[in-house]
Amino acid sequence: MKASLRNRAGAIIKKISTLGIRVKVLFPGKIDGKETLKDDYDLFLIIGDDKTVLRAFHELSLFEVPFLGINYTNNIGFLTEISFNDLDWAMDRLLSDDYTVEECNTLTSLIDYEIEAFAINDICIFPSKSATIMKYDLWVDGEYIWCDMADGIIIATPIGSTAYSMSAGGPMLLTKVRALVVTPVNSIDLTRRSLIIPSESKVEINELECSRDIEAIADGIERYKVRETIILSGNGRKLKLIRLKRSSHAYDRLYKKVELAKALIEMPPSAKLVLKVLEYEGPMTQKDIVQRTLLPPRTVRYALSLLLRKGLVMKTPNLRDARQSMYYARI
Repeated sequence: MKASLRNRAGAIIKKISTLGIRVKVLFPGKIDGKETLKDDYDLFLIIGDDKTVLRAFHELSLFEVPFLGINYTNNIGFLTEISFNDLDWAMDRLLSDDYTVEECNTLTSLIDYEIEAFAINDICIFPSKSATIMKYDLWVDGEYIWCDMADGIIIATPIGSTAYSMSAGGPMLLTKVRALVVTPVNSIDLTRRSLIIPSESKVEINELECSRDIEAIADGIERYKVRETIILSGNGRKLKLIRLKRSSHAYDRLYKKVELAKALIEMPPSAKLVLKVLEYEGPMTQKDIVQRTLLPPRTVRYALSLLLRKGLVMKTPNLRDARQSMYYARI
């Protein structure tokens, strides 16, 4: 399939370039931070999955240029709404100028008044070790909201509202909504619920206390140590998604997320934690899951068996070590 993708991508570039459109195609496995984009482009085609798109933006900063995410399987995502089988149809729509460009806000943050970080989905503030409580104060637009003790806190964009934030009990927002979702994770105070705030609001999290180091995790890709405070806003650079259909596949994904929530209701907390970790961290071995969650190996094995039975997690051979398997979230 990779050879077929590259051959078709070459034909796409040649065809679109005849119209004077400068297009760049990015593939999974080829985004490693070493590639530089010296030329200006009118359009990006990112072939992979949602994680590929996130990595592309973190490592190449593809903001302000419209992009189309094309899933290299028959699955679809929120950032890759076109499947590999619809590639030719998608190109016809592009060449016919039959599409719209949807602008989505992204998250920007300033960590300890020194380090800048951004995110498309979310920025999560967590202790460096799972199952560790941290204390923090939350402020929005200079107004004190609460002091909380919890596993962490998530600030998500509308795109990211259906990811980790929703798994932690947050609401789902459509991508056109200009808002942010602030979701506490496993707070010891049951009155601490998700907040929906304007995207231009300034969120400040300070007075951090924990027995472990505290990290800000951007889109599950970049990690930053937070010593004192982090300030966030949804008024960052724009993400420009090309939409080819009036009825977006995103609604289908929302429906699947609702069905997922139903499937998780009767599962033990350990299974929910393992699924969250796999969804956010990507493929992991059983040993990696034990280290990340701090759950006993027997508990992790049982949680994986439940998730595999429900079809929420898939298992593949570990190419680096044939004695182990890799587990990944199928959501």
